[in-house]
Amino acid sequence: MVTVKKAVKDYTAGKVIVHALRGVDILINKGEFMSIAGPSGSGKTTLLNLIGCLDVCTSGDILIENEHVGNKNKIERTMLRRKKIGFVFQSFNLIPVLTAFENIAFSLSLLGLPNDEIRKRTMKILDEVGLGGLEKRFPREMSGGQQQRVAIARALVKNPALVLADEPTANLDSTTGKEILKLMEDLNKKHESTFIFSTHDAMVMDFAHRLVLLHDGVIVDDKKKN
Repeated sequence: MVTVKKAVKDYTAGKVIVHALRGVDILINKGEFMSIAGPSGSGKTTLLNLIGCLDVCTSGDILIENEHVGNKNKIERTMLRRKKIGFVFQSFNLIPVLTAFENIAFSLSLLGLPNDEIRKRTMKILDEVGLGGLEKRFPREMSGGQQQRVAIARALVKNPALVLADEPTANLDSTTGKEILKLMEDLNKKHESTFIFSTHDAMVMDFAHRLVLLHDGVIVDDKKKN
């Protein structure tokens, strides 16, 4: 699903070069439910952004379903994200003037699907995430957990090969966070999409079926759970 080959990412801050990633190698198989964890500054968000085609490596390469990301220009990376990758953010990133239905349907409209297909798929995913009947609510009328469910539905409605979640429980209480993680675990099994989390939350690490630990831009541990 994802191959990361000797990924290096450097940032320049004034005259200082920050080495965010220092030659990371990792293979992620289809259908995995995994977490990239580590302390602040370890490089986990940087790695997630590279896998998500939001940024490019300083050196090394990343392949998404055997497509070389490093060879693509900005427009090509945008199209790859649109077709193959769904994102779930800690701040939900919903469009406040759109209803739950409209927030989810918008990502399908970017793919040019017919309106009937968009409605069918949007209503189906709303039911799957437990929001059937709430499709006309605006984000301001929903709890944090409900907003995150809309964000998950938006990520999954286009049937992406890959779902990337950056600190998905950060703005949720522990009970709601656990419900969201269980929902994503169930959807991972149902849709067979690959889920990758970036987190420093122990609860997210516990839920993950595979845990990759980063420290100072290098992988220090990679273990699968039974």
